[in-house]
Amino acid sequence: MAFNMSAFSYIIALIIDAFLIFFSIFHIIAFDELRTEWKNPIDQCNSLNPLVLPEYGLHILSNLLFLISGEWLSLFLNIPLIAYHINRYLNRPVMTGPGLYDPTSIMNANDLTRCQREGWIKMAFYLISFFYYLYGMISSLIH
Repeated sequence: MAFNMSAFSYIIALIIDAFLIFFSIFHIIAFDELRTEWKNPIDQCNSLNPLVLPEYGLHILSNLLFLISGEWLSLFLNIPLIAYHINRYLNRPVMTGPGLYDPTSIMNANDLTRCQREGWIKMAFYLISFFYYLYGMISSLIH
């Protein structure tokens, strides 16, 4: 078995994807707590907003590794989510710090449902990506 850049990028992507799965699970739990009114919106937004840029940065980092190693299919599968992240961040509410969630509007039923659905979709995407990266790592190590 030879260790090459492709295998390295898949190993790093697996580790990063595990963190992204935890971020999406935290996202889902946080919005469920808001829906059931276990926490107030200010505390919840203060805990969610610092995780937005690390999530986006980790996702872009793993895709930069795919770009460097020439894993085009893996890169193209992730481009729609990267484009969504960039669009979502550029169209975020006006706030003083980084983040996406505004405590004054987060309890709006439409926003709460959209954010919770976004968390579930991201978790499904990251789980599917995890198994694809696992397959890609094993495949690149065998070749």
